[in-house]
Order: sequence, then C-alpha cells, then structure tokens
Amino acid sequence: MDVIIQKIHQLTPTIRAFELVSANGSTLPAFEAGAHIDVHLKNGLTRQYSLSNCCSERHRYVIGVLHDANSRGGSRCIHNEYHEGDHLHIGEPRNLFEIQPQTKQAILFAGGIGITPILSMAYRLKSARIPFELHYFVRSHDMIAFYGNLTEHFNGQVHFHIQDQPGTGCDMSQVLEQSPADKHLYVCGPTGFMEFVISSALQAGWLAEQLHQEHFVAQIADTSTNETFTIEVKGSNRQIEVSAHQTATQALIEHGFDVPISCEQGICGTCITRVVDGIPDHRDVFMTDEEHALNNQFTPCCSRAKSGKLVIEL
Repeated sequence: MDVIIQKIHQLTPTIRAFELVSANGSTLPAFEAGAHIDVHLKNGLTRQYSLSNCCSERHRYVIGVLHDANSRGGSRCIHNEYHEGDHLHIGEPRNLFEIQPQTKQAILFAGGIGITPILSMAYRLKSARIPFELHYFVRSHDMIAFYGNLTEHFNGQVHFHIQDQPGTGCDMSQVLEQSPADKHLYVCGPTGFMEFVISSALQAGWLAEQLHQEHFVAQIADTSTNETFTIEVKGSNRQIEVSAHQTATQALIEHGFDVPISCEQGICGTCITRVVDGIPDHRDVFMTDEEHALNNQFTPCCSRAKSGKLVIEL
C-alpha cells in the first residue's frame, strides 16, 4: 500500500511517531491491537513497526520509531530521510502479538520503545472494558513516549517506573502477586527487560500460557562455531553450499532462488521454509519450542543445520 506521512511527532529525544494515511484517501485495512506493518524504505531495507493507535481507527496508522544508535540502517533512514508529506510503501497489518481471547483481565509491561504495541493494547482493553494495568519502565522522564496519550486516556491504570527518579520503582512480587487463569501478561521491550519480566512472573507462579511477549530485536547469535552445510532444494537436483560466514537465505539468493525476507533476524516469520529432510539448528524467536521440536520448517534468514544437509521445499 502507498501511504503518506501526514504528521511527524517528536515524542522523546530519540523516538518519533509517524502518522500515516492512505495516499488515495481510502480507509486503511483493519487491524487488531499488537499488529505491525512492514515498511519498505528508500534504501532498500524492510523494517517492522508496531501500530500504536487504537485499532478502531481506519483513517490512519501510527508507528513509533526509535532512532537506534546501533541501527542497521532502518531507523536511521526513516528518521533522517523522511518528512511530512513524503510517500511510504507499506504492507498490510500482521499480528504476532494479539490479545488472547481468553483474557478477562491483563497486566501490560513496556520498556522504552516497547510501549508501541502495548499502547494499542491498552486502547483495545479499555474499549472492551477488560480490567488492566500498565507498567512503563524508562531511564528518565524525557524518555517516556506517548506521555500525553497515556496520562489522558489511562489515568489510574498506567504506572511510570523511572530509573533516575527515586520512589518510582516497581515491586514485581506485589504487582505479580495474583495470577488467576484468566489473567494474562503482555510485555514488550529490550530482550533483557522481557526476560526479567517473564522470569519474575514464572517465579511468582504464573503459567507459561499466560505470558506473551513481542520481540523487536533478536539476541546476537554466537557465530564462532558456525560450520558449512549443504542445502538441497527439492526437485531442483542442486546442492547449495552455505558457508560459515553467510546465511542460508544469502546462499539461496546467490544461486537464483527467490526467498521472501523481511526482518532477517528470525523475528517475523516471513521466510519460514518447509524442511523435508535433515535437522535444522533453530535460531529464530518466531516459532514455539513445540514447533522447533518438529524440525519440519526453519527460518533460513538466521537458522542453520545440525545435520550436514537440509532438504527444503521452496
């Protein structure tokens, strides 16, 4: 879809909100809280950004983008090279972080830029009259994104935990004290923050099926033990060598095969490919442990092989 950047809001020193409207004036495809869109940038990269606005809105999408100092080129491009009135090409909303239908009460945790999908969830829960509380963790007050939205719409439900402000800490044992089966926890933010929240919940007696998280960035994989392996594309009779310093996706594309890619980190699931034979070395965060155990599909953008050869279907 072609959209126009109608407004840009500087939310914090490093986070901007981009308000997107249809280029032809039509309503935008519906979405549910927790959804994201693929944004195709002028530098050739595709990046995923969560929708932050209320899912009842069809006239706009709002995304929040952190200008990451360690950017691989995506956030730097959208911050530096796009302005109000510019066109963007985006994909339709996809949701890997939806509110579970059995949720009758909820607790939301956001760390930094992780507020983007959590804000949309808060809007949805409020409109559905589902009780919830939102805990937002930041390093300083000026790092709070969407502060006006949060204080205007969720007064009494949002709790700010600001690292450099004494008295704003969070007693996790108290917050997570009650965990009835119909109460679900949703968390988004840096990997270490999410691991802390999830582990705290498990220690407090929450069940794994009550806990839900959204990854923005995959953990940096240890590539020092990478070994060369071979991929055979079923029906092609071609043996493709994947060297230790390249991904399976790169090797396949070099040999003329079309592999859909998006995040290139094993987060979005765009490139999931069927495995006919062999044992993958799963390095994605998209599939569940149960799906990994089946070994019948893998993400060639980041995963490798435990066996010397994988036979796949494209």
